[in-house]
Formats: sequence, structure tokens, C-alpha cells
Amino acid sequence: MEWYLKVLKNYVGFSGRARRKEYWMFFLFNIIISIVLAVVDGALGTAVLGMVYSLAVLLPAIAVGVRRLHDTARSGWWLLVGLIPLLGTIILIIFFVQDSKDEGNEYGPNPKSELA
Repeated sequence: MEWYLKVLKNYVGFSGRARRKEYWMFFLFNIIISIVLAVVDGALGTAVLGMVYSLAVLLPAIAVGVRRLHDTARSGWWLLVGLIPLLGTIILIIFFVQDSKDEGNEYGPNPKSELA
């Protein structure tokens, strides 16, 4: 849960790098919360909670995606590849599962080495 909250606190931080764990834990909690809200919305017969939540986490999700791409030494503009149906999603998933570049890059030092 701390990784999810870390992303929300840094919701407009497009600079720097995000570790794989930070990105995927945010993704996991985002999916879980979305499913719970969909069930609640279904019980209430509305779609308001899901839409409000989606809008609330849109900017943090984009920011953590950009920081994750920075961690793999790619520009955040690569996130736009996701607009290509299916192929773009596959390319982004491949980028997101790759390990961090060991050395520092133009986006900052390796976050793994900062923890050691």
C-alpha cells in the first residue's frame, strides 16, 4: 500500500525514475480498487464512483508510467505508443517489465542503488 500512496503523493512528478515495484504495485492496487468500485457501482446501479476514481488517478498513472519509462532510459513520450491498439500495449508492457538501467542516466540515478 505504501507504493500506491507514494505514487499518489508524487502525482505530478514527471521527472526522475520509478522502480518496477513502484509501478506494478500502483497498477495492482489500482485494479483492485477499480474492481471494488465496479461492484459497488453495480449494486447502486450507477457508474459515478468508478468514473470519479478513474479521473482522480489519471494524472498519477501517467506520471508513474513516464517515470517507469525513464528508469528504462526511455523518454516519457514513449507512453504515446499505447495509443496504437494492441501492438502499442504489448510494446509498453515489454518496456515496463524490463529491469532498471544499472547506471544513472539523464533522468537521474538508479533508484535501486539509492536504497542500498
